[in-house]
Amino acid sequence: MSTYIISDIHGCYDKYMKMLDKIRFSEKDRLYILGDILDRGPHPIKIIQDLMKRPNVVCLAGNHEYMALQCMQFLLKEITYENLGELSSGMLEKFLNWQLNGSIPTTDEFHKLNPAERMEVIQFISEFDLYQELSVNGKTYVLVHAGLGNFRPDKELWEYELDDLVWERPDYETPYYSDKYVITGHTPTSLIESNPRPGYIYKGNNHIAIDCGAGFGGKLACICLETMEEFYVDCR
Repeated sequence: MSTYIISDIHGCYDKYMKMLDKIRFSEKDRLYILGDILDRGPHPIKIIQDLMKRPNVVCLAGNHEYMALQCMQFLLKEITYENLGELSSGMLEKFLNWQLNGSIPTTDEFHKLNPAERMEVIQFISEFDLYQELSVNGKTYVLVHAGLGNFRPDKELWEYELDDLVWERPDYETPYYSDKYVITGHTPTSLIESNPRPGYIYKGNNHIAIDCGAGFGGKLACICLETMEEFYVDCR
């Protein structure tokens, strides 16, 4: 059994499937996805529907899943003059923010589903975890999409606010724990100034950052916690 971590697939279904082939992912393995499955790439809902069939995959929520869940319930409704009145300025702002962050591929695929399939997708995404903590080979790992905003070493994971976990970027120059490793997505590794390998997995100060920019034409990255082996798929 191997434990794999992927993040920020962003609708890149082909990269996702090639990665599963590359790591020879089997029913004996466990995969954790650190959010941002949705948006930007062409087939985010197709990835979601594949994940729904895999009991050995654990999905964490990213900011893109959070934005989607704020809007998807409204998308279930038939557009009428009556429910257009329910589209408040607040909801319009949420839709606009989501659209500016690459929602169109998600909404396009979502609208092609039948009503039962749409409800299943919403239910599945709504059950995503915000964090996971696990031990592999005697080392402890904290898995989260973005980081641990407003960090304190004595703070329990359940005490963090949602924004702290899905939006706030970590300080990669500061080790958060002396006895744990924090694994994050969200921040493309090409933007981490101290990363000696921009665009590849960053390891330093007990941080492991694995968003290598798949949704922006970069690589989809994966790391195996048992061996620390890194895997990359680049379909350009």
